[in-house]
Amino acid sequence: MRIAIASGKGGTGKTTLATNLAFVASKEARRVVYADCDVEEPNGHLFLRPEILETHPVTVPVPRVDELQCIRCGDCVDICQFNALALAGKKILVFPELCHGCGGCVLVCPNFAIEEVPREIGVVETGRAGDVLFVQGRLNVGEAMAPPAIRTVKAAIPPADLVLFDAPPGTACPAMESVRGCDFVILVTEPTPFGLNDLKLAVAAVDALELPHGVVINRAGAEEGEVEHWCACNDIPILARIPDDRRVAVAYSRGQMAAEALPEYFEHFSNLLTRILDEVARLRACRTGRRVTA
Repeated sequence: MRIAIASGKGGTGKTTLATNLAFVASKEARRVVYADCDVEEPNGHLFLRPEILETHPVTVPVPRVDELQCIRCGDCVDICQFNALALAGKKILVFPELCHGCGGCVLVCPNFAIEEVPREIGVVETGRAGDVLFVQGRLNVGEAMAPPAIRTVKAAIPPADLVLFDAPPGTACPAMESVRGCDFVILVTEPTPFGLNDLKLAVAAVDALELPHGVVINRAGAEEGEVEHWCACNDIPILARIPDDRRVAVAYSRGQMAAEALPEYFEHFSNLLTRILDEVARLRACRTGRRVTA
């Protein structure tokens, strides 16, 4: 099963949820992978503390122009939608940071003067954190294109019973690339006006991808009524409520997972994991037409 943990905004507790679920799943004898797809600022390693065993570069193909073959026709410039190529006088200029690696310039060049060469934009690291298999991507400083790194993270995932994707916040391309192809998306929110507003954006995004989803309310307390009402009106299940507990914040500040530092939270996250897996199994059964028994 491939489960994504996402949110409409940063700071809602995605990594808290993802790392705790990975820890609990590993203690319940499941082969689990934690994949940190927030490649611009991955932080799951702060809590899981993995031993990194392998590091691989992430590259994107960018054009290289053979000046002797180039006839300065400008076809490559015209087809590029990202302004990665420009014709300046009698010279084709290449701006590799703008290139999306689509290969269009290579295809339209009438004189075969363009070839693609790899450009490194980051790394993917794999290892272990106890019984949790660990994969994370890291973009190089100054790089702007996260999706190629996220795709490389997903390609590096080893076989497992359960894969937990810690997605970037928001609803832009990096977040959508992370959740694409998942069996279920957990949307983490908080009971504030900003949290509800961005939850609505996140729900619209995963609906566009036709992905089943549910909500976890983090820092739950007396103010969660508006979030609950909106979810009920839109038939979105609330999978769990994580209390606004100072002990969790203290553990977090020390780089500890709540399920590890506070025994009662282990059961809390275990129950949440069971509910999520049951929900995914029910959805799969509905798609195949099989009957599900309680």
